This record gives sequence, C-alpha cells and structure tokens, in this order.
Amino acid sequence: MAEEFEVGKLILNLLLVFLLVLLNGVFVAAEFSLVKMRQSRLTQLVSEGNRLAGIALKVNQKLDAYLSATQLGITLTSLGLGWIGEPAISELLVAPIMHSIGFADERLISTISVAVGFCIITFLHIVLGELAPKSLAIQRTEGTALLLSAPLLWFYRIFLPVIWVLNASANRILKLVGIEPASEAEAAHSEEEIRILMTESARSGVIDENEMKLMDNLFDFSDLRAREIMLPRTDMDVLFTNFTLEENLRIVNETKHSRYPVATDNKDRIVGFVHITDLLLAEPEQQRDLTSLVRPIMDVSESMEISQVLRKMQARHEQLALVVDEYGGTAGILTAEKILEEIVGDLYDEFEDERPEIEVYDESFSVDGRMLIEEVNDLTGLMIDEHDVDSIGGWLFKELEGNPAVGKKTTFDGVVFEVEESTRLRVTRVMIHQKLESSLTQN
Repeated sequence: MAEEFEVGKLILNLLLVFLLVLLNGVFVAAEFSLVKMRQSRLTQLVSEGNRLAGIALKVNQKLDAYLSATQLGITLTSLGLGWIGEPAISELLVAPIMHSIGFADERLISTISVAVGFCIITFLHIVLGELAPKSLAIQRTEGTALLLSAPLLWFYRIFLPVIWVLNASANRILKLVGIEPASEAEAAHSEEEIRILMTESARSGVIDENEMKLMDNLFDFSDLRAREIMLPRTDMDVLFTNFTLEENLRIVNETKHSRYPVATDNKDRIVGFVHITDLLLAEPEQQRDLTSLVRPIMDVSESMEISQVLRKMQARHEQLALVVDEYGGTAGILTAEKILEEIVGDLYDEFEDERPEIEVYDESFSVDGRMLIEEVNDLTGLMIDEHDVDSIGGWLFKELEGNPAVGKKTTFDGVVFEVEESTRLRVTRVMIHQKLESSLTQN
C-alpha cells in the first residue's frame, strides 16, 4: 500500500513538473510573440474577419500591462518548479534509484540527489520552458500570438489586482530614481528605422526599386526648402509689360513654357503671371496690353519648406509660385511640377521635348545622364570604372560627392565632365569637353 502511494505521489509530482514547465513555455511564447507581432498586421486580420486577431489586437494595444502578466506567469511557474520540481526529482526519482544500486550513505545520497535534481529541473526549465518556446514564437509569430492571446487575456483578468499592484510599485520605484515609466503605446518607428525596413524589404523582393526610390524621395521631401529646388532668378524666362508683342512672342517661341512670370522693367518687379493659352487666344488689343492678361502670382519665402509650399499651392489651386528672398527681391520661380518631380522623378511640360541622347558640338558633346558608362568609354576612349555605378550621371554624381549643381566639373584622364542639367538627386545631362573620336564625327 505504501509503495503504491509513493508511486502515485511520484507520478503526480512528475505531472506537476511537466505542467509547470509547459505553463512557463506558454508565458514565454506569449511574451515574445506579442512583442514581435505587428499591430498593423493584426488590424489587417481583424478587417478580414479573424476573431482571434481581435483578441490579439486588444492585448497588443495594452502591451505593457499584458507583458507584466506574462512576467507574473513566468515567475509563478518558476517558483512552482523550484518548490515542487527539485524535491520531486531528487527525493522521489534520484534517491530511490541510488538506493536500488547499492548506495547506503544517506548524506551522500541526499547531496547527489539534490544536485542531480537541480540540474534536471534547470535543464527542463531552460530548454523546454524558455529556449524552445522563444524560438517557436519568433519563427511562428502570428500563429503563436493568435493562439495564446485569449488564454493570456483571461489570466490577466484573474490576476489584474496583483498585476496592478506590481506595476504601480515598479513605476513608483522608477519615479523615485528619476526615470519615467514606459508608455503603453507602441513606440513609433523612426525615419532611419523605416528606411532600414524598406531596404530589407527591397532586398527580399517585397518592394521593387521604383517603390524604394519613391519612398526615399518622400522622406527627403520633408527636408527640402524652396531655395533648394527653385529655378534661380538668372535662369527665369520672363515676359515684360514694356516689351512689344513681337518681343514677348519671340521669348515664348524660344523657351516654350505654359506659364510665364510677367514683370514691368526688371525681374524684381514681378506683377503676376500669364498663361500661354490666354496670350495666344486673346484679342489683338489684349495681346498688346499684357497687363490685361496677367493673373495674380503667389509668393513664398525662399526658406519655406517645400511641403508647406505644396499645401499652399493646393489650397489656392496654383501651379506657379514666386520665390522671394529676405529683402523681398525675386530669388527664383517654383512650379508644382518641379515639386512633384522631387517625389516621382522627371515630368514634362506640354511644350517640352526630350533631348536626344547625344548632342554633338565642335569640341564637346552633351549626353543624357542615363547613358551607360560603357557607351561613354566607347565614345571617349576612356576607361571609367563601372564597378559601383552604371550610368555616366551616377558616376558624375558620385565624383561630385552628391552635390550636382549645374556647372560643377570634374576631370578624368584629361577629359572634363560638366553638369549641364541636374536635380537635387541626380545628374540628368552631362557636357563632355574633348575632341570627338573620328568614328563619332563621321556618324
């Protein structure tokens, strides 16, 4: 009878040990899966009608509180293992085995039993109660979070008073040492973290190169100011009220824009702008009196952020803005098209034509910035390295250390490469100064 009782006690204690290890693993898996699970993914699953995702989302929205619940669960199960597990293994399993093989020294048996029991419980606790559940939660985050959120929710509700007391005590201690307790809100990703996530997504093929470039441009967009992307005053094409109709039409014919700033006698005296359709469709009397066709032009400070300029343009339904300097003089002109180009890349005015890839002059030639370095090498006889970049524009951008201002130059093996056209992010046209290869001239 006594032996049957001992056997029953042994089985019961071993079952309790197994149960406590299992519960410890459940709390560990819940903790790691909830931390790793993205709230945006849970929101998506909820919109798809996943009931478990609704519970998981509720838990995720109060993450600090539920992490405290997992910590309480891990602590309780660990204490239970120490209280039940080690005696169960050492006294009911190890000691009887040592007696059966002939050990008689009770002190030695007790010492060895405790040591072996401690090692076995520690092994089970670490491997089955910690490491395995952690790996499972990391590799199967979504399934683990959905499966364990409901049990964790009930555990939290049952032990809410205890969890509240423990959290309040911990927060009080932190405040005493001058540390603010963590917020329950999920920490937002910084810009750099989002860039890293985008880069990793691009490498894995989740987003393509164009999407990656678009997102990069959007992040850079918020840092831009009007003076950085405006067309400078010196490059502005302007119509003048004191010019004859023929003189203004000559400017229109040569430059071919859809909108022109209008000035009285110099570029500091801009009175508005005229749309080319208004000018061409106007009566002869109106054409000769340009002021009758002038529309108001909005002005912005050269230090204004581009995002603010765009919002101002949208609010006023404007396509053109005059950029003024700190003294009120004309600094340049800015169009909605130019602002959008900073995000989506080059756009073309209805009067604009793309230039040919190569334009040949007497002692130089102009090439599209997208031309391959290999082709430029063939044209010039140079050996520009193609290791890091493919295009001549990309190579020149790198040589100029990311400052591709128009007119900037660099020399390679006696040949001068000059930025002819550029945006803030790339060189769009390159002027190459040297005598052309005879084969090119003949072609």
